[in-house]
Amino acid sequence: MLALMTVMSRSHMPVVSEPVAQLGAAVARRFARDGFDVALISRTAERVEAVAVQLRGEGVNARAYAADVKDRASLRDALDAAAADLGAITVLQYSPLPAREFMRPILETTVEDLQSAIEFSVYGALTAAHHVMQNMRFKGGGTIIFVNGGTAVRPLAKFGGTSVAFHGESALGAGLHEALEPDNIYVGQLIIPGGIIEGHPRKDPAVLAEKIWSMHVERGEFRVFAGDMDRDG
Repeated sequence: MLALMTVMSRSHMPVVSEPVAQLGAAVARRFARDGFDVALISRTAERVEAVAVQLRGEGVNARAYAADVKDRASLRDALDAAAADLGAITVLQYSPLPAREFMRPILETTVEDLQSAIEFSVYGALTAAHHVMQNMRFKGGGTIIFVNGGTAVRPLAKFGGTSVAFHGESALGAGLHEALEPDNIYVGQLIIPGGIIEGHPRKDPAVLAEKIWSMHVERGEFRVFAGDMDRDG
């Protein structure tokens, strides 16, 4: 099952996003083509249910779950509910959409802004990864993919919160990549410079979904770029 927060798995995949709805739906469609059920996890129940209804209309076995990634108990509960309904999570995609206050200029960014950004990008990511990795280890493998913007690689003064928090998420992901490789669990990070753009040759949701599928199958380096940092960032 695939879980989209996106979170995922062969029998069941969760996604944790707010779905970054177009990307979440595109990833769900791509994995469903190869037999995945899909769990969509989002803070807004109505919004994520609408995406799940659309996907079910297209033949994807998708279910929706509400959780706030900053509320660790609700996130764990959503992952447990998804696994109970659809089966063990074998692929987790963590790609929630950052709040606007995380993208203020660094000189306007408060301690509270940074605290929220880190809870969102680091604590939420670690909570989700920890909650699925033990079963992946027991089952003999799995995939965890973090999706970030270009500030995860190249910090920008105009985006203070994400520049700091995405670097923390990157460090977390890189450490998990190294630590979980012996357990046949691939942890990767997709960098999307400049954001998702419909119709773009490298950053259209369907193109990005294919890239995420390739990461899952090829299980190569930790960090993969969807585009060129200078040209697309």
